Amino acid sequence: MTRFDLETQTVRDLNAALHRLPLTGAAAPFQILNPNGEHSIAVGVDADVEIAIDGPVGYFCGGMCRQARITIDGNAGQGVGENMESGLIHVKGDASQSAGATGRGGLLLIEGNASARCGISMKGVDIVVKGDIGHLSGFMAQTGRMVVFGEAGESLGDSLYEARLYVRGPVASLGADCIAKEMRDTHRAELYDLLTAAGEAGRVDVGEFTRYGSARQLYTFHVDNAGAY
Repeated sequence: MTRFDLETQTVRDLNAALHRLPLTGAAAPFQILNPNGEHSIAVGVDADVEIAIDGPVGYFCGGMCRQARITIDGNAGQGVGENMESGLIHVKGDASQSAGATGRGGLLLIEGNASARCGISMKGVDIVVKGDIGHLSGFMAQTGRMVVFGEAGESLGDSLYEARLYVRGPVASLGADCIAKEMRDTHRAELYDLLTAAGEAGRVDVGEFTRYGSARQLYTFHVDNAGAY
């Protein structure tokens, strides 16, 4: 195991060490001590590596990561997991706004609450929040799935596309073009898989969730001169 202590070492040096890891084969795990809310910890990591962060982090932790599995033993600042491509980011506390924004793949797991704009412009990431989410979450979400155990704030799923949102608690209000939709067997199965990935299968009933998606009334299509879409 490689240990970095951010009281005596810099985030720049930490990220440089992570970026030097080989892209194939599992790397020895990293432990990051005394993060103390530093920004941009473990950003752009492409390697197959376990990263344990012992404390709270600031902005953009784990952004643009591929393969890496990051555990944050504390709260996370704005933009945790932004544009992540694969792997896992596990926040054991709360997350600030824009968690998982533009995420393209992988799983972002938040044990606590997530603030405003969680999952905005999702492009394939899966997000599981065991607490509540704030307003404008799922805004313009394109693809991917978001699961919320608690409540959702105002304007959930405003202007979303093909992403699927599963919320167990009450929703303050739905955004433009977002509606409650039928929960089919395929949706129950994928929700169960997400609960399994979050360690909650068998403890949380998929039947307690409502699925939200696009009414597709805001979709626009290009029409060529022949009148075809």
